[in-house]
Amino acid sequence: MIVQRRGAHRSLTGAGRDAVRMPLDVRQGPLLIEVKGGTVDKAEMKRRVCAEIDRRADLLIQVGQDIYHDPELGFKEHRTAKIAAEVLQSLDLSVQTGLAVTGVKTVVDCGSAGPTVAVLGELDSLLVPDHPAANPETGAAHCCGHNAQIATMLGAAVGLVGSGVLPSLSGRVAFFAVPAEEYVEIEYRNELRRQGVIEFLGGKSELIARGAFDDVDMAMMVHGASAQSLKGKAGVSASNNGFVGKQARFIGKAAHAGGAPDKGINALYAAHVALAAINAQRETFRDEDAIRVHPIITRGGDLVNVIPSDVRLESYVRGKTIEGIESASQKVDRALRAGALALGAKVEITTLPGYLPLINNRAMADAFKGNFLEFYPESEWEETGHRSGSTDMGDIAHIMPALHPYVGGFKGTAHGADWGIEDPELAYILPAKLMAMTVIDLLADGATLAKEILDRDKPPMTKDEYLAFMRRIAREEVFDGASEE
Repeated sequence: MIVQRRGAHRSLTGAGRDAVRMPLDVRQGPLLIEVKGGTVDKAEMKRRVCAEIDRRADLLIQVGQDIYHDPELGFKEHRTAKIAAEVLQSLDLSVQTGLAVTGVKTVVDCGSAGPTVAVLGELDSLLVPDHPAANPETGAAHCCGHNAQIATMLGAAVGLVGSGVLPSLSGRVAFFAVPAEEYVEIEYRNELRRQGVIEFLGGKSELIARGAFDDVDMAMMVHGASAQSLKGKAGVSASNNGFVGKQARFIGKAAHAGGAPDKGINALYAAHVALAAINAQRETFRDEDAIRVHPIITRGGDLVNVIPSDVRLESYVRGKTIEGIESASQKVDRALRAGALALGAKVEITTLPGYLPLINNRAMADAFKGNFLEFYPESEWEETGHRSGSTDMGDIAHIMPALHPYVGGFKGTAHGADWGIEDPELAYILPAKLMAMTVIDLLADGATLAKEILDRDKPPMTKDEYLAFMRRIAREEVFDGASEE
């Protein structure tokens, strides 16, 4: 059993945005440890990797905390990307930057030819303005643990490169900081799309479209979890929901709300009817499809004494399968049209490609679990079944074998103001070890396990099929309720 470093068990949740932070110094002594005597066995490689991660643990925690205190929203993560690039460059690695606006990537050759395994970390944060560490200007806050993901990815790089074990592996390892996993600020991203800066609103979809995953054969990352969503210290889901994005603009006619309401067409009432119709659809959703529809009104009117003429809704339509998502999406569209029809308003319906459902690769999950059991007993591992949240790792899983497990160390509600890190070793350090150890499992012994997975587990789509499907989802419709009278 590998002995886990248990040193600085300090709580970090109480530190506010203005907490004093030490300047980052990625130059902490010699990095490379010479491997003498040729190829070493997997157990020894894992021991050396974990030792190197422990040696650089304080740096990794500091990096994670620095990112935590300076959150950035998707496609705007310039400072976070700079930090990731600097740490990778400190390992004497050549780094690509500006991928899909802010992505950072390096690919490292091992000792002989073989598949390429990517270790990912997500750069962006959420919009949770009431979080104690939220940016006061933007409302951005790390309430989903992406700061730990970046530290994990960098930690895996520190361990694999700094320990000198790569010459004993076959293939290549990509370390990849990816943007914009959180599907937020839709109008901002739509504007980027109209300008031709991006095509897709999610980071991994955009990276796929740009060819940034063309040289990757399989990919994995770790997501943080708290006791509210994970009973043990780590686990993996069987699957996760995918979704499509919905925008609806109800167009009515302004009039004096008190003096001449009969002269207007109330777009807000049209939206209310649509929301009621969406709610009436819920009993038609099958339990096994795990449908989730959660609309919000992003614009409800302008002045209280003017009949609202421009009202806007936004929603996801989530589901366990592509078929379930498409069926629910059609029902939502009917409900939106019904609202317009009832009031004689117009409705503009925009359907945006979101994320595809995630199915974790079983063999990769088993390897990850085996490494976790080097640190904790079986009772601390949880198979979580299906999860109704979404991640764009589902898009990656549709074109290659992929893994998206969970590791604890956090407290509170994901996407909530009480979210934070309570065990930095568990949140930052253990996931880095587990990722690096799983890379060794995949690429050791001539990359036997990776090759078996690639030969056996064919993805549901090719890249071209995936892009064609995503582009087919994108559509706009204008329905005039008055014309149906």
